[in-house]
Parts: sequence; structure tokens; C-alpha cells
Amino acid sequence: MNTSKLPKMLYGGDYNPEQWDRSVWPEDMRMLRLAGMDIATVNVFSWAMLQPDETTYNFETLDDIMDMLHKNGIFACLATATGAHPAWMARKYPDVLRTDFDGRKRKFGGRHNSCPNSPNYRNYSTLLASKIAERYKDHPALLLWHVSNEYGGDCYCDNCAAAFRVWLRRKYGTLDKLNEQWNTRFWGHTFYDWEEIVPPNALSEQWTGDRTNFQGISLDYARFNSDGMLDCYKLEYEAIKRHTPDIPVTTNLMGTYKTLDYFKWAKHMDIVSWDNYPAADTPVSYTAMTHDLMRALKGGAPFLLMEQTPSQQNWQAYNSLKRPGVMRLWSYQAVAHGADSIMFFQLRRSVGACEKYHGALIEHVGHEHTRVFRECAELGGELQKLGDKLLGSRLPSKVAIMYDWENRWAIEYSSGPSIALKYVDEIHKYYDALYQLGIQVDIVAFDDDLSPYDIVLAPVMYMVKPGMTERIEAFVKKGGTFLTTFFSGIVNENDIVTLGGYPGELRSLLGIWAEEIDALFPGDSNRIVMKDSLGALKGEFKCSLLCDIIHSEGADVIAEYGDDFYAGSPVVTRNRFGAGEAWYVASSPDAEFLQGLLSALCAERGIQLLPGKQPGVEVTCRVKDGRSYLFVMNHNANAVTVTFGEDYGTDLLTDRAVSGDTQVEGRGVMIVEAS
Repeated sequence: MNTSKLPKMLYGGDYNPEQWDRSVWPEDMRMLRLAGMDIATVNVFSWAMLQPDETTYNFETLDDIMDMLHKNGIFACLATATGAHPAWMARKYPDVLRTDFDGRKRKFGGRHNSCPNSPNYRNYSTLLASKIAERYKDHPALLLWHVSNEYGGDCYCDNCAAAFRVWLRRKYGTLDKLNEQWNTRFWGHTFYDWEEIVPPNALSEQWTGDRTNFQGISLDYARFNSDGMLDCYKLEYEAIKRHTPDIPVTTNLMGTYKTLDYFKWAKHMDIVSWDNYPAADTPVSYTAMTHDLMRALKGGAPFLLMEQTPSQQNWQAYNSLKRPGVMRLWSYQAVAHGADSIMFFQLRRSVGACEKYHGALIEHVGHEHTRVFRECAELGGELQKLGDKLLGSRLPSKVAIMYDWENRWAIEYSSGPSIALKYVDEIHKYYDALYQLGIQVDIVAFDDDLSPYDIVLAPVMYMVKPGMTERIEAFVKKGGTFLTTFFSGIVNENDIVTLGGYPGELRSLLGIWAEEIDALFPGDSNRIVMKDSLGALKGEFKCSLLCDIIHSEGADVIAEYGDDFYAGSPVVTRNRFGAGEAWYVASSPDAEFLQGLLSALCAERGIQLLPGKQPGVEVTCRVKDGRSYLFVMNHNANAVTVTFGEDYGTDLLTDRAVSGDTQVEGRGVMIVEAS
């Protein structure tokens, strides 16, 4: 989507007028205009309204909604309404209902309730998407297509079992190859007929969501499930594109959501959009990381913030209010990391059911005299003032962190070494260290080009996919700095161990051999003892979770373990490889060590810290047409003083010149266009 052709950043959110009497609609339009909003996502859960039975379609209400939006100068993000099938369909075609992990056939209810491999669901959802696209293809309000809603979940029905076997035939070709890659001689699981293969759930190979007898089987089913839902999306995408080839299509993703491989999905999305719902105690660096992950899906292109709450959420254990200023602050945090929109769920608060206590622009009181509305309207005014300055801008970075959904699945399906090992947590530790230093980061896929970066980090790169070793070695040989950690280089893409010693294919690059892996109990730790100082990094630090017991095979030993029977053996190493170097961190260090290590690596490569960084203050930089825009966001409740160079630039939100020591109010934001 070329948002750079728009006059300003999109501002709006999910709107469900069909849930309300028509007499309310004019007041809604007045309040949306008053708040400065210009886009509404409509028709998300309207399938039952549009199609009351198998053969009847009724678009009268949706016609009126679309016309109303256009009359009021509001764009439509038009959804296909397929996020929840209607009750009549579940009754007439029970194959559309999912079978859960425990083997129980679901009844009608909830949402995300359709089997992705149901022929009837695929047929009716594609037909509805086609009819909607044909009807509204020339409507002047239409700006963007929204397929279904927050795809997710899984199914283990007979249709899925049959589709899984077809998927496996395409991947492996023969049963001999499948048996080899699944290591089915273990426990006598050899398959002699494709029909013998069943989905891995509580009735077969898995006893919980993450614990499985056969990692290869479960890993392939995770891939299959993601692909199956993607196929449903693609059917609707293609139906829409036949009628509107030039209107962009998206679906709202969910950040680090585990079940779907979003790098694979993004290849079939015209623009990435996602829904951001941090809790009050979610680390702000985690939210920043997730924004960067969403930006990564299309190679660094801007994304749309499709949903956030204006204030309160309804589904967390403790649904606290966003304190004054936080909604604005978190909205600009999304923009600071690449968003070209700010959108909410919801614009008018529902009157009943499970989202009636979820925050909204228009609260149950029904007027604009609320704190939340005032804050939203003030933000709308600021976005109007910013115009198109930031649209389409990018975030340049010389540091990248590698991320991979299949690697995450494989790690967390593993039958060892520690149940406490969580892939996203380890990624976040490294991201947070750079965030605290004020160093901008890109997230990249395992198959992305590494050449734009000086430093590439790959925490817990357990799975080494075909071609990865050669690409990483080429990056390092040309002068790049590569860092990976414990429990890396262990298996291939099908979770088969690479023999010959850990870290497998990476052994030559890293110049080490990992003999054993020790799992520490919660609360236990070891020590990282520096042999010499590395920049400002010296002394001792704590490490925990896992400890690889490694031997140098040419790598320099930077630090050693301080405790247990492997005290004195290496814990941090550096291997010179071509013109570059490859680092190995054999345990999970504390934050102080990671900040010190990454600060030293960045300093060695001449990577500059962004100005304005203070504890609790976040900084990023977007660049467009040779102009730099520095975001300074104070997540503290109190004001802080940050330092810029003389005549640094102009704050776009206040038009004030920025120079030297500058105060940023509590939960305040500055967007400084550099001189």
C-alpha cells in the first residue's frame, strides 16, 4: 500500500454500526470527525447479517454504512466478514466446526471457529469475499481490504488429517523419506501407508501443547496448520484481487503470536497490519521489539497499526486503565518503529457480550466529554499537523536480530534440556540490551540478506536450515560480526540432530565444540568471569538457564565460568573468521553483561548511539528523502532532561527549536526533524 500518496497518517479504528440502531449513526459520524479520524474498519463480523441462509445475500445495511462513511469523508477498511461463520452453516455443514487438541468436536460458538480444511468453509468464505469485492470494487470510500480477522488456533479433524497427508506427500515424496526425517524407527513408529499417519494431538503423539513424543511430526503439523490457514487467506485474497487488482489487501496479525509463520504469510500481504495489546506491566522494550518484528515482515517497509485500545482492555486478568498520556505515548511508539497508521478497537463501545468493557473512543455515556475522547481528539489534531512528513519513511539500522517461527516451534517442542527455555524471551534479552543503549535494531528472517548489517545476532539458533551456514559464513568472511548463543546449531530443518558435535554446521565458524549442556534450576546461576576487559566490560556477571560446556577449537576465550565442575571452561568466545568475527555466548547472561558486550561490539564497529537516550526514555530514527526524524519518548511518569547537540533540529509537535539540554515531560513525546 502506497500510504505516501495520502495527505496524512491514517487515524481511526474498528466500527460496528450494524450492532446499533441507525439513529445512533449520525452522532457517531459527528464524533469521529471531531476526533480527526479518517478511516473505519467495518464488516469484520457481519457474515450472519450478510448471508442469513445458504442462498440469500443481503447487502442493504452494508451499502448504507459504506455510503455514510463516504459522505462523512471517512475511508473504509472493508473486511470480508469471514472471521466467524454463521450458525446456520455450523448446523447444516458440521465439517466447518473444529476438532480441538483433545479430540472433541466443537459446537457453534466463539470465533476463529472454522476448520481451515473444511471444503464448505473454504467455498462459502471465498464466495462471500468475491461477492463483497464485486459489489464494492468501485465504491469511493474503499481504501483497503481486510481479510477475516486475527487468524489463529488449530484443528485436528478428519479433514485436517487427510489434508495433512497430502501436505506430507508434497514435502517428502515418499514414505521412506518421511520415515527417515521423522526418525520413526524410534519406538517402532515406521509408517507403511500414508493413511496410517494421524495428526499429533492428545489422542496420539502430544500430551500437552508443547510436549511431544516425535518433534518432527509435531513440527510438520505446526507448519501444515500455518499453511492451511494461509491457504484460506489466499483464497479470499485472490477472489478480491480478481475484482480490485489495485486495492491493497491485508489481515491483522498479532505480533509474536506463536501459531502462524508470519514471515511466510507476509509474502501474500500487500501491507502488514497488526493488533497491539500490551498489558500495563509489559516491558516497553518488548512492545518495541514486536513493532520491529512486524516491520521486518515486508523487509523494513512501514506497517499499519490496525488495533490498540484507547484505554482499557477486557480480556486480561487485570484490565487497568491507560494512564493520562499513555495512549498517545504508545501510539507514537508504534509510529516510531514504522507504523503509518494509528487505529483502535473500538470506536463505539459494545453494549453487550464479551467486549462491552473494552475501551472505545465513544464510551457508554455516548458523548465526547470524556478523558479518553479528549486524548484521542488531541492526537488526531497532532496527526493532522504532521501531515505526510513521516509516511513511507524507513528506520535505518546496522544491527539485526534473526528470528524464525519454525525455530521457535522446534525449540519449544524439544524434550529437553529445560522447560524454562522460551525462544522469544531470549530474543528479547538481546533486543532489550540494544534498546537500553539507544541502538536501533532490525529483525530479520533466517533467509533474509545479511549484507546491509555490521552486526547480526542469532540467539538460540537451534535449527540450521539449508543454506544458512554458507550465508552466515559469507557475511562474516566479508567483515561482519556474528553472535549466537547456547543451544544453537543442534538440528536441521526437520529437527534431526546434526552429528559430529555441537554446534553442528556452525562449529568451524565459531571455533568451538560444545560437549555437554547443563540445565540450571529456577533461581540457580553460574558466573561469567571476564579474562580481560572488553571496552568497559570487566569483572564478573551472573548467568542462568542453560550452560553449554564448550572447548575452544581456535576461538579466543573472552570469559570463563566461575562455578561448578566446569569452572574455568569458556563461556564467551570470539573466533576470527575471514575479515570478521563470530561470537558464542554459552549461557543466558544478566542484563548488565549483555549491555556491556553489545556496547563494546557496536563501538568496535563505529555504530553510533541515538541522542536523547536516558533510563526510561526510548529513541528511534525514521528517515525519508534525506531528512531524519528522531523520536524521543519518555516512558517515565516524571519529566526528564535529555541532551542534544547545538541547533539539533525542530520538534514537529511543538514547533520549538531543540538544542542542548531539553526537558521532556512525563509520558511526553518529541519528534525532532534534524537541521
